[in-house]
Amino acid sequence: MTAFTVALVLVVAAAGLLRWRRPAWYWLTFGVTLAALRVLIRYASVMDACGLTVPPSRWRLALARIADRPAPDSRVPRILRLRPTRTGLVLRLKLRPGQDAFDVAAASDRLRHSFSMYGVTSREVRSGVVELRLTGYDVLKRVQMPAKTDPRPMRVPVALREDGSVHYRDYRAVPHALTLGATESGKSVYQRNLVAGLAPMDVALVGIDCKQGVELFPLARRFSALADNPDTAELLDALVDHMQGVYQLIRAEQRIGVAVPDADIAADIWDLPEELRPVPVVVLVDEVAELALSANKEEEKRRDRIITALVRLAQLGRAAGIYLEICGQRFGSELGKGITMLRAQLTGRTAHRVNDETSANMAFGDISPDAVLAAIQIPAELRGVAIAGDSTGGWHRIRAPHTSLRQAVNVCNKHADRTPALPVLEPFRPAVAAPSAPRVPLSKAAPVTA
Repeated sequence: MTAFTVALVLVVAAAGLLRWRRPAWYWLTFGVTLAALRVLIRYASVMDACGLTVPPSRWRLALARIADRPAPDSRVPRILRLRPTRTGLVLRLKLRPGQDAFDVAAASDRLRHSFSMYGVTSREVRSGVVELRLTGYDVLKRVQMPAKTDPRPMRVPVALREDGSVHYRDYRAVPHALTLGATESGKSVYQRNLVAGLAPMDVALVGIDCKQGVELFPLARRFSALADNPDTAELLDALVDHMQGVYQLIRAEQRIGVAVPDADIAADIWDLPEELRPVPVVVLVDEVAELALSANKEEEKRRDRIITALVRLAQLGRAAGIYLEICGQRFGSELGKGITMLRAQLTGRTAHRVNDETSANMAFGDISPDAVLAAIQIPAELRGVAIAGDSTGGWHRIRAPHTSLRQAVNVCNKHADRTPALPVLEPFRPAVAAPSAPRVPLSKAAPVTA
């Protein structure tokens, strides 16, 4: 008995230490089993306490009266599947007649407390079926991307969501996006993850870095064109010309005929044969406010030309395979005319910690008021945490894994041979020196030459 008690104490102590220092390890060893048992044992009482039950049907009540039995209890949603994951549990429920998925979503916070989980999110899989993702620990405190992700062409895993799933930047589903964040909010790390994810793909990267290139020029070997100052009208005009040329190619290869099925008619670059398909282009704009500011008449003309080109690319670029990533610390209507028109074309929205509510409203005010509130509540010490949403109104709390500038540079240098040469952008191609040979440290065993 003494040996059993000592072993039990050691196991409890090890579990407590893991829960404190390595919550992911604790979850995989102890937490997942305890949480599954807790959910199954408490399920009926928790659903009843959260108001997620329906009264028994009339025929059941009639049968109870005929058999002279007690009235049957209220019915809870039926569990279709309980699946453990590396960060929590996935509970799939079949709703009873009269229940709605919104009722489950509204009770998410109460379910979190009742099941003693870190977080609960819900989504409707299909009519009458709701999936609950129960998170066992704070996955955003120390971000660890899963070993296996699901990258596809123009689809990059860039961050981890608070429910433990991977957040992807899918350019074919969401062509253009706006990323906001104050200084030291983690916006640059998010951008590095994006570039590092795009580097192994067959895509042309075009950068506009108004901070004299300190953010993007270290990655220049993987960029087909780069500009380091606000005077970027020529580069954007060249992109517009490239877009017009791609549309002429699509028009020539549309294959419109009576015998051609509708699905084979080309309407964008992805409908073209692979041997004719132009390389897609991702345009990264850092500090967009610098492009919209003007101090005199001459700069105002330049500014109007730049914003007009950006709006044209946002409105017309998707079918030509041109995608925009607009980043900045501040994005508001005071930046002048055309800014709100540009924002209307940016479907994807990501907001790190911002210094004012106006910037959060510009990101999510036309999408979801709850996302605005979540964005302005991000604490300063949680660098890298952001709110990601889109025009559908859905939003998630995400955090990108820390990627140093050296790591991003190594990835870009490794895939520098994939950098496509676009003739229209050749004047703006960054001039980079050949990589220098690594230094060999001297040691006592190294030969000394005269």
